[in-house]
Amino acid sequence: MDTIFYVCVAFLLIMIARALFADRSPIPETSGMVFKIGSAAEFDALLASTNHVVVDFYADWCPPCRAIAPIFSGLADNYTLNGHLAFAKVNVDHVKDIAGRYRVSAMPTFLFFHKGAPKGVAVEGMQGRQSVKVTDDGLVERVLGADKVALEAVVKTLAPK
Repeated sequence: MDTIFYVCVAFLLIMIARALFADRSPIPETSGMVFKIGSAAEFDALLASTNHVVVDFYADWCPPCRAIAPIFSGLADNYTLNGHLAFAKVNVDHVKDIAGRYRVSAMPTFLFFHKGAPKGVAVEGMQGRQSVKVTDDGLVERVLGADKVALEAVVKTLAPK
């Protein structure tokens, strides 16, 4: 009985320490092709000026957000095309109104916009799963979490041939 008690206490102390000492510094952006959104007006202007926008809703305290950030930056470097495909990051702690507008509750969440509105993307062979939410007609509506494979597949579908 004492061993179980000490294991539980040790586990709780580790979890508390992780929460207290988690890295909350801003996630560095390594690509000049990613728009860091600071307001709803900036976001709306980007949506109005670009056919397709891939948006990363993230938080600085989120470890999966930190893990996928370099992948997102690399996709932006490789696939950005002015007026056709853009990449943006929205910090849900700083621009809460945008996150609320699109009912973002998990980080990271990737949404896909076409001509200013969230729109599913037809990705060949992609089916819904825990990290991939699809519409009734099979379009990828959003990617939840740091699902590199799903995110890359959607971006490659949106990229001009």
